[in-house]
Amino acid sequence: MATSILGAGSAGTGAARTGIDRELALSRVGGDSELLHEIAVLFLEDYPKLLNELRTARSRYDAKVIERTAHSMKGSVSNFGASAAVEAAFALENMGRTQQLSDVEHGIRALELALAALRPELEAL
Repeated sequence: MATSILGAGSAGTGAARTGIDRELALSRVGGDSELLHEIAVLFLEDYPKLLNELRTARSRYDAKVIERTAHSMKGSVSNFGASAAVEAAFALENMGRTQQLSDVEHGIRALELALAALRPELEAL
């Protein structure tokens, strides 16, 4: 599944690696730009809570919560074709799944940076 998400987000659209793939994002909502805007607003409201969940799970060494939260984040950002954020969330998801938490701090930081780069584009939708 992850391969198809990553491939779909970057295949031949010319979108910046850190940004959204507007064509893909619109295709996922049937071309409805108003719906895409609503989804972006909901995501912008929700993702800080998810990042806090990841930080809390990291401090508790809770691999299952890291896996689940990162998986949720990956699904959300894949809707926007945001490959850098998808990749960062996928890496965290794998850390949680395999219970290899030594790089979780770095993984969360990578996700934060990808989301910070994505935020202005989502706000502009």
